[in-house]
Amino acid sequence: MGWAIALHGGAGDIPLTLPPERRLPREACLRHCLQLGVDALKSKKSPLDVVELVVRELENNPHFNAGKGSVLTSSGTVEMEACIMDGNLKCGAVSGLTTVVNAISLARLVMERTPHIYLAFDGAEAFAREHGVETLDASHFITPENIQRLKQAKEANRVQIDYTQPMQKKEDTATADGDSQTGTVGCVAVDSDGNLAAATSTGGLVNKMVGRIGDTPLIGAGTYANSLCAVSATGKGEAIIRGTVARDVAALMEFKGLSLEEAAACVVKERVPKGNVGLVAVSATGEVTMPFNTTGMFRACATEDGYSEIAIWPLTKD
Repeated sequence: MGWAIALHGGAGDIPLTLPPERRLPREACLRHCLQLGVDALKSKKSPLDVVELVVRELENNPHFNAGKGSVLTSSGTVEMEACIMDGNLKCGAVSGLTTVVNAISLARLVMERTPHIYLAFDGAEAFAREHGVETLDASHFITPENIQRLKQAKEANRVQIDYTQPMQKKEDTATADGDSQTGTVGCVAVDSDGNLAAATSTGGLVNKMVGRIGDTPLIGAGTYANSLCAVSATGKGEAIIRGTVARDVAALMEFKGLSLEEAAACVVKERVPKGNVGLVAVSATGEVTMPFNTTGMFRACATEDGYSEIAIWPLTKD
């Protein structure tokens, strides 16, 4: 048994031709955030503190679809959501945030300062103000890149996947087949005593309908932790919700006795259609796994025994 940490910056149809100006800043951020988390675990911070710390840092980076880099709704606004959970089933979630700088910290306040689990929209914003949470004008979260993404999505007449080139126009805009939460951020951690935590944060989908809620804040879909494992998922939100992805990993461990790697692989390869999901997970015994069935997933991990990995696409086998 030992500590372990894993984090992601979104899974999706990430082309191998992703330009360096889009790839390198994200890789640098993953490297920085991984080191931040490792140092925190080594200094004996709780896994809950660690995942919040790492996700806050990811939210503050405009290159990911959370916090400062959140993508825009069809109305050109941001609606951020987040969830945090520990191995004792304590959890908090928020949705529909427009001014809160770090949604993940507000989710933790919901967990620790209210009798509830989930607050959304005006109620969540009011709760943030009541507790002195840092807020900024909504314009702070709107980046030139995301304005351009929204323009492309509207021209293509559909929800736009983050890392792909603009799509051809489709007549059927009712389908969510193009939806992707590529750029969603998440972190899972376990300490040397087996304490677990998971956190996920996102801006949602480019050109999503106002009021749409994805998998990220839904316990058991995009985020879950219990005494066996901690999971943070990313990909196409509707598919992740239908598959109760994060909870299924834990359930396969609990009820079928699968290892973390086996359970996560089963969910990603067999329970969710190809091209829809990726996840990072750690177990109470210090295992770590980062499977995905998309083209790629921005990801990083480290364990107490010295293993570390930072990658986007599938690793080549020797």
